[in-house]
Amino acid sequence: MRIVFQTLKTYRIAAFTAIFLMLVELAVELAQPLLISKIIDEGIVPRNVHVVIGWGAALVGGTIVAFGAGILSSFYAAHVSQSLGYDLRERLYGRIQAFAYAVFNRFPSSSLITRLTNDITQVQDTTFMGLRFMLRVPLVVLGSMIMAIVVHAELGFLLLLTVPILVVFILWVVKKAAELFRVVQLRLDAMNGVMQENLTGMRLIRIFVRRKQEERRFARRSEELRQSSTLAQRLTEMTQPFIVLIMSVGVIAILSFGQLEIHAGSASTGEVVAIVNYSLRTAGALSALSMLVGAYSRARASAQRIEETLSTDTGEAVGEDGRTAGAGQVGRISDGSVTFERVGFRYPETEAPVLEGISFRAASGDTVAILGATGAGKSSLMQLILRLYEQETGTIRIAGREAREWELGKLHDSIGYVPQEVVLFTGSIRENIAWGAGDASEGAIVEAARKAQIHETIMQLPHGYDTQLGQRGINLSGGQKQRISIARALVRKPAILLLDDSTSALDVRTEAALLQALKGMACTTFIITQKISSTLDADLILLLDDGCLIARGRHRELLAESALYRRIYESQYGEEGLHVEGAK
Repeated sequence: MRIVFQTLKTYRIAAFTAIFLMLVELAVELAQPLLISKIIDEGIVPRNVHVVIGWGAALVGGTIVAFGAGILSSFYAAHVSQSLGYDLRERLYGRIQAFAYAVFNRFPSSSLITRLTNDITQVQDTTFMGLRFMLRVPLVVLGSMIMAIVVHAELGFLLLLTVPILVVFILWVVKKAAELFRVVQLRLDAMNGVMQENLTGMRLIRIFVRRKQEERRFARRSEELRQSSTLAQRLTEMTQPFIVLIMSVGVIAILSFGQLEIHAGSASTGEVVAIVNYSLRTAGALSALSMLVGAYSRARASAQRIEETLSTDTGEAVGEDGRTAGAGQVGRISDGSVTFERVGFRYPETEAPVLEGISFRAASGDTVAILGATGAGKSSLMQLILRLYEQETGTIRIAGREAREWELGKLHDSIGYVPQEVVLFTGSIRENIAWGAGDASEGAIVEAARKAQIHETIMQLPHGYDTQLGQRGINLSGGQKQRISIARALVRKPAILLLDDSTSALDVRTEAALLQALKGMACTTFIITQKISSTLDADLILLLDDGCLIARGRHRELLAESALYRRIYESQYGEEGLHVEGAK
């Protein structure tokens, strides 16, 4: 809870104001039973109307003051809790954005969503209740006991006997409930994970007729959540009946002894009524504590998860602008040359190397095609250029400088990246292309779309560039989505362009036109591909196999020197194509 309390310090004036107004409200409420006892003993019993009116007016006036103080206290408490939720949400989201890719992958996305929503809501709501009730409850109990003893020491002592038993019981419940609600949050993460996968893969689920199986999988996770929630809820809910039982016994004892004291002349009717009133207030406060215990236990588990995320090392030295600290270079990278020198890499917490001894040099403006079977390390190589991960051995140079020396923000500003899985955002086609460069002009957007071979298609749509995209671009074909994604990368005018198998949905003619357009750009282009047609005019072809660079060169060179490259060529063009190439 340390980070939560540190964040609360920003709103300490409003928080103290809420607490002060709550204390005013509480003071009036604690005085009310005493005033009622005086009305009974000094007004009703002796039938003194003036006393009844006088103390009654004081009672009404105090009630009005308590009402106003309560309203204002709620206003300030709401301001503090909502502001705290906003600040934590902003900090948490910023922290997640700052995570290095390797660190980001430690957290399931469903868990991060839960932390940004449910966990912060729990802390936010509990803060409001804390300012309004959590301090109020013990003060009501303590104040009621003190006032009961002031009114009548012997009868007040009976109330005093019941409270320690309940306090010990409640503390045990708080400790036990915190453990149970932590399990609840973990199972909520698991259920959200299944739900997210199902919503994302809905089309695949229907095509493979897996609806029943996925419903059962979701039901299992939901049942686990139900069981853990029920267990935690039972523990917290049992506190109220237990409190009511103990306090009821106490009230019966007070009434019994009170009757004896009245007959003995050592207590008045008003005093007994006041003690009973204080007992009922104590019972009500402790009963409300059962609800607060559950809320606090959930908030404590949520706060721990929030603090775990905020205290996790980002894996990078991130400055206030969200970019990693570097040598302070000015401007974007203009030289797109990339050099790998004996580079080796393995993913965190894995033993098997993904890349071993990779060495090559791509001059600025070159087109580099990367081929290899699934799992050969093609995408991993691109991720090292992007510095989503850092190499384990060897050196990577960009623009002649070691990649680690470049400020990460400037490096990324100079790279256009098209991932294998196309990601489009809700909004218009224009907004999706301009997303690659926030200051892109209309002319730059159209130019990027032309080079990506998507401009003509866009103009045929009813609203052109203003056409709104459905969820994840559902109203576009796979090839259209790929080309919009490519246009988004081109509008950045990058020094380095990375295409991770992002022309797979394009026909040969469209792909050839795209590659020809890219040739006219002053950028170094890396293309991961399975199609030989994409490598024919490449300045450098890298052939990977099981993480090793087994061949490199131009198309004609690899046909002559690499048996694997020839087999790939034959599988796509046949032996006749190979003979044609040999005759050239």
